[in-house]
Amino acid sequence: MNSDFTSFGETTQRTVRPQKTLEKARDNYQQQQQPQVAYSQAAGKKCPYCGAVNDPEAMFCAQCGQPISQATCPYCGAEVDVDADFCETCHHYIKKDVCSYCGAHLSGNEAYCPECGSPRGGLVCPTCHTLNDFAFCKQCGTALTEEAKMMVKELHKNPEYQELLEIVQDFSKLENALPYNSERDIVKEQMNSKLRERVLTLLAKDEGVEYPVIPKIESKRMTKEELDEQKAIKLKMLSAILDKLAVPPMPSPVKARNFAMASKPAGVRLAWVCNFKHAMHSSPCGCAKPHLGGKWIVLGKNNSAEIKDDK
Repeated sequence: MNSDFTSFGETTQRTVRPQKTLEKARDNYQQQQQPQVAYSQAAGKKCPYCGAVNDPEAMFCAQCGQPISQATCPYCGAEVDVDADFCETCHHYIKKDVCSYCGAHLSGNEAYCPECGSPRGGLVCPTCHTLNDFAFCKQCGTALTEEAKMMVKELHKNPEYQELLEIVQDFSKLENALPYNSERDIVKEQMNSKLRERVLTLLAKDEGVEYPVIPKIESKRMTKEELDEQKAIKLKMLSAILDKLAVPPMPSPVKARNFAMASKPAGVRLAWVCNFKHAMHSSPCGCAKPHLGGKWIVLGKNNSAEIKDDK
């Protein structure tokens, strides 16, 4: 009986002791790891993009260059990315050391930019009288500085941009065209054409022309279906060229914003889609990070509500 009890006790000890040993080792390991984790978090800042550990005070990742900290808007206190130069919350330009018109470095106290001469307080557009912080009017797109005007002039020499302007003109004519609403409109236009021919013939005979030749004017009016088809073709061509003129990523937000505004054609409703948040803006003047690139898109009649910076 004693031998059985002893045997059972030995078995129990062999079973329990290893388990207690494992638990104790695990607790010791966790206690050792906690200071190491705390030290690692205090010693560096992990990049959310590539996972690299950076210095605690780092604003950008040393490995991939992405911003890893947030700054605060000096006007409204909203959080903004450290490489953003515009607050999309209160719509203010926030970089005190960079000229918003040309991108030149500023010390922060100048009343005028030493490079382009633009005032720090803003420029009033001579066309629509809007106060602007940028080289192009955010409301009507007018070039406000000499550099902006030269940029537009140079861009107009681009064959693709010239083709873009031609398509915009054709599309604008189609937009303003009056389609046939019924068969009656077609008959009425034919009657007007015959009346014109008759009047011109009588006038020519009064001047002694016995057999006058009256040139015919071909009607450019179409049915609504034909008009919609022509507009769809022009829109497709317009979108293809706008894709070619998309703004690539650039180092300077100011330069990228100016290039995008200079490439905007007049005469068609457009919106700016940025690569930063893939948001729709009325222009890159409302985008915090236009240097990440973006492009113009043609606005339909019912999608103005999607424009972000007009809210």
